[in-house]
Amino acid sequence: MTKKILVLPGDGIGPEIIAAAINVLKKLQSDFGLNVEMESALVGGAAYDAHGKPLPEATLKLAKEADAVLLGAVGSPKYESLDIAVRPEKGLLGLRAELSLFSNLRPAFLYPQLIASSTLKPDVVSGLDIMIVRELTGGIYFGEPRGIRRLENGERQGFNTLVYAESEIRRIGRSAFDTAMKRNKQLCSVDKANVLECTELWREVMIELSKDYPEVVLSHMYVDNAAMQLVRAPRQFDVMVTTNMFGDILSDTAAMLTGSIGMLPSASLDAEGKGMYEPIHGSAPDIAGKNRANPLATLLSVAMMLRYTLNEAELANRLEHAVNAVLNQGLRTVDIASEGATVVGTSQMGEAVVTALETVS
Repeated sequence: MTKKILVLPGDGIGPEIIAAAINVLKKLQSDFGLNVEMESALVGGAAYDAHGKPLPEATLKLAKEADAVLLGAVGSPKYESLDIAVRPEKGLLGLRAELSLFSNLRPAFLYPQLIASSTLKPDVVSGLDIMIVRELTGGIYFGEPRGIRRLENGERQGFNTLVYAESEIRRIGRSAFDTAMKRNKQLCSVDKANVLECTELWREVMIELSKDYPEVVLSHMYVDNAAMQLVRAPRQFDVMVTTNMFGDILSDTAAMLTGSIGMLPSASLDAEGKGMYEPIHGSAPDIAGKNRANPLATLLSVAMMLRYTLNEAELANRLEHAVNAVLNQGLRTVDIASEGATVVGTSQMGEAVVTALETVS
């Protein structure tokens, strides 16, 4: 049965890294039997420029009809003067909410070839392999009421609401426990239960859920300590689960342990396994169009799509092995370059991975 992939290049470097991903998918179609069809649409700033909104109805309709969505990146400083309701990031948040993509899987792993790219000492980051499970459709990013109001004294006040229903916590908790069962059965739940009642409930629900997963060792950590521990001793973690905002911050911190945010993919899944796949980095408008962006996070996002939504584990393994093979060849984009490396551009790195697909298994 043919699966449908909606491709959303987005803004900035998005079209460049997505072009590399499309070439990989076409290679998997032509040479390895991947049965998919692709369609493209606009989102983010590109959609605002064309339609006056960051998530047009036509794009949302296609996203709902697709089996998987592959996203590049959204955003640019040129849109910062717009009302927040129509900024490019609202297109991304809208997709997550409308598709009920509540479980965000963000792996942080270090390729041994790139250990010199990390700013931490090799003995701290060597062997790094963490999965951060971030709740994606609730919390302070979506809570109401929100806005900017003027007080009686004339002063302006900004306000946002951090809110989680028990069912939302339980849902992301199960996703995290299930993930831990497939790894090393260690789960750290990150909260701020000492000062935030919302995350006090979060901790209570995680403890209740743990009774259904007796093989998983559950621990708890305040978010400020978790940020410090990620830098001090990151290998203590296997799976981490946390709220939307905390997960956003901690996963970017974990990304830099690996040497570059340009190396890390992500999957955002609904309850049935449908997902949106994207690199965790932003649109990098300062290098857009310069053939300098690292496409590997996007290609590894394709591997996650093959594994989690398309049920093509063998092709996912092949693609991951191809990325590893290219790194073994010494090819590097500028963000991961070290002494002695061969620095290549976005398109050249993508072409190298396509070529490597033929020789790995």
